[in-house]
Amino acid sequence: MNSTSNKRIALISVHGDPAIEIGREEAGGQNVYVRQVGEALSQLGWEVDMFSRKVSADQDNIVQHNPRCRTIRLTAGPVEFVPRDHGFQYLPEFVKQLLKFQKENGIKYEVVHTNYWLSSWVGLQLKKIQGSKQVHTYHSLGIIKYNTIDNIPLVASQRLAVERKVLETAERIVATSPQEKHHMRTLVSQQGNIDIIPCGTNIKHFGSVDRDTARAALGFDADAKVVLYVGRFDPRKGIETLVRAVRESKFFGDKNLKLIIGGGSTPGNSDGRERDRIEGIVKELGMSECTIFPGLLKQEILPTYYAAADVCVVPSHYEPFGLVAVEAMACGTPVIASDVGGLQFSVVNENTGLLVPPQDVTAFSHAIDRILENPEWRAALGKSANMRVMSKFSWDGVASQLDSLYTELLQPVKERVLVAG
Repeated sequence: MNSTSNKRIALISVHGDPAIEIGREEAGGQNVYVRQVGEALSQLGWEVDMFSRKVSADQDNIVQHNPRCRTIRLTAGPVEFVPRDHGFQYLPEFVKQLLKFQKENGIKYEVVHTNYWLSSWVGLQLKKIQGSKQVHTYHSLGIIKYNTIDNIPLVASQRLAVERKVLETAERIVATSPQEKHHMRTLVSQQGNIDIIPCGTNIKHFGSVDRDTARAALGFDADAKVVLYVGRFDPRKGIETLVRAVRESKFFGDKNLKLIIGGGSTPGNSDGRERDRIEGIVKELGMSECTIFPGLLKQEILPTYYAAADVCVVPSHYEPFGLVAVEAMACGTPVIASDVGGLQFSVVNENTGLLVPPQDVTAFSHAIDRILENPEWRAALGKSANMRVMSKFSWDGVASQLDSLYTELLQPVKERVLVAG
């Protein structure tokens, strides 16, 4: 089959497999973004191939999500999990396998949308080899990440160079918030074309259950005070700040207080070690009775947890977007988030939740108390949060903006000039 139709696109996500379960190590917002964008684009008539690296012999090489959208896993390096900071060495093989796949299937991707810096390197090679046009979403900027951690990985200088090159040479960069665009311009390069298209959420799925039903399903009392965290176990996610903030809360010691820390972990891996560390802090602070670790919260049950919570806390040291905040808001739950990155865009302070300085235990504790002690205000914040998501962050809206962007890039230059003029 020779498919060079204008409605074909490759979404490249080397380390974030769109077909795996969300919440496992290194599986989070990026995986959700690629999968949801892919499926929504396929509903708009695109043939979508999402490329990722195969990490286990048990994985299928191709996962068909619907007739026009599939995940294709390429073998590059050992067929095992490789932490993202060690993945760069396998990228030349990934490029080789992707070119081979194209050749065997009579396909050439005119446009590739790369995700995260590892994939951006793959996109840069495809641009060089076959003239593919490149759209790129960062998901995280190295220059900001390295300012928040003590142990800078060996690959750091390589990453910073690649992130600068892709900003200056890709046909288009997709920033997921005005804050992320500002960081690119001030910290990475003044050159390059940047569009702001936010991440989205499934507004039919999140918001599908009401608070009372959710609490009954999880066995929580109507008057329970429920504080929720959802995400990976990673020191940069700020879970320790949240735990210490709840310990400082005026509600600590109240039998109705519950802290839920939802997320998957693998024993022995970095997320398993972080979970052990957090559990140690919970025990040491005498919080075991009020803290629940439900493990990985699958997509089916996640809306129930969000809806049951009084507040969802996103205490990350940095987030370019912060998908959890938008999912919680879609469920009508106010969010307390670190006043950083894309969280400053998704959460409107004093309107859909509260923004507080990152790693500030007392500020988080005060914010939690403000919401827990005023149920009417909590409900009003939740209502505003839901309305904001409905109007700005649906995946269909995101896909429709990307559809326009790709279509514009695929037009012959002459036509594009006329359209622009």
